[in-house]
Amino acid sequence: MTPKKVDRAARREEVLAAAVKVFARKGYAASRIEDVAQEAGIAKGSVYLYFDSREALLEAAFADLGRRMEHILQEATTGSASAAERLGDMVRGIMHYLSRERDLSRLMVDLWSAGGGADSPIDMAAVYDDYRAALIRLLEEAWEDGAHLPVDPAAHASVILGAVDGCILKSLLDRAVNPAELAEPIVRLLVPRPVPEGADRR
Repeated sequence: MTPKKVDRAARREEVLAAAVKVFARKGYAASRIEDVAQEAGIAKGSVYLYFDSREALLEAAFADLGRRMEHILQEATTGSASAAERLGDMVRGIMHYLSRERDLSRLMVDLWSAGGGADSPIDMAAVYDDYRAALIRLLEEAWEDGAHLPVDPAAHASVILGAVDGCILKSLLDRAVNPAELAEPIVRLLVPRPVPEGADRR
């Protein structure tokens, strides 16, 4: 019994991986269950043994992403290091993860560009709101720690998100670009640092 359970779990992951590849290559809106089955090398009906719809496949892909991102956010918001250090680690964690998951990154861009319409079960705006809220919280903590913030934390958070997204998009357009290698420049340019006591922090 145990080997069969392991085999089923492994097959489910294979189908899910095939779906992410198809969605990334063709775009979610243009992809069909038949395409996923062909990519996975199985019959169309076999896909339904693991996922009951195309939407379920997409939700499963983002559930995996959500668990990883939640771990990164949890470490950033609850760690013992300074807020600036935790913010830097958060940026590095996201960039390194997405550099390894290029198909998933492409799928995120596809869904975001589509505006999260009715055909998508994923609320991309809500996904980004969670990360932006964590960034704002860390920036506010950094300010309290004496860091230099030239703009409002909410605006600063949007700029950091834009830089991360821009680097990910650039890497999808140019395979020679590795997002992981751009993590440190983003951290150095955009993560606020403490300033001497009494100096103007704005």
